[in-house]
Amino acid sequence: MALINVTEKNFKETVESGTVLLDFWATWCGPCQMIAPVVHEIAEEYPDVTVGKVNVDDEANLAASFKIVSIPTLIVIKDGKITAQAVGVQPKEKIIEMIK
Repeated sequence: MALINVTEKNFKETVESGTVLLDFWATWCGPCQMIAPVVHEIAEEYPDVTVGKVNVDDEANLAASFKIVSIPTLIVIKDGKITAQAVGVQPKEKIIEMIK
């Protein structure tokens, strides 16, 4: 599945069911750029997982609602509930563990 650009407008329908991996990031964030290819790989390798990217500069209210203070932050939501969260660059194996 392709990466979804998550905004306040499409947030509810994006996360309401199934497993969702949200990547909170910004264009100026070096670590965010480092983890981006890994997030993209997971989106392609796990079609049953919705993978969304939230630009914290464009979606400040959405980032604030998740209390994002450092990026990149990865959050896993399963059936509407947060089940895992990690801050900073994570190895692919850890991200896969989070979504399982």
